[in-house]
Amino acid sequence: MSPVLPDTMLLSPHFSLWEMTHSQTATRLNLDNTPDATAIDALGVLARHILEPVRAHFNCPFRPQSAYRSPGLNRAIGGSAKSRHCFGEAADIELPRIDNLALARWIAGNLQFDQLILEFYHPDKPHAGWVHISCRAAHGRNRQQILTASRQGERICFISGLPDAPIKRD
Repeated sequence: MSPVLPDTMLLSPHFSLWEMTHSQTATRLNLDNTPDATAIDALGVLARHILEPVRAHFNCPFRPQSAYRSPGLNRAIGGSAKSRHCFGEAADIELPRIDNLALARWIAGNLQFDQLILEFYHPDKPHAGWVHISCRAAHGRNRQQILTASRQGERICFISGLPDAPIKRD
């Protein structure tokens, strides 16, 4: 049985449990998206070690597009069965007015993470796509893996690293 938690529970100074677990898809499909205690702890690590430094560096409040996903929600959206979202260890983020490549480059050069994926970015559309970032609660297990994902027809292809493309300014 999932714990009953207050919507106002803070995981870090600027990120609440509610915003790390809220899902319109879960609401629409009537799926429980309540994390267990281990996932809540992992969400706290993610908020403190990844999201807070991003917010501070760019001086930009934001809310993750997706963080925790229950296994049922993850299946419903077609997520990977091994997704770190299901463990509270990953978030998909974008920042208003910040090029997603610039965001990914800053994270890659400044933070300890498990996996960073620049997903569906296009240099002519700097706000296209998003940055997937994961951080394992046991920091010694973080791989510092950096990938770029793009669509090739019906397939999603991953390449190592980030594009060398210049960052487009608004």
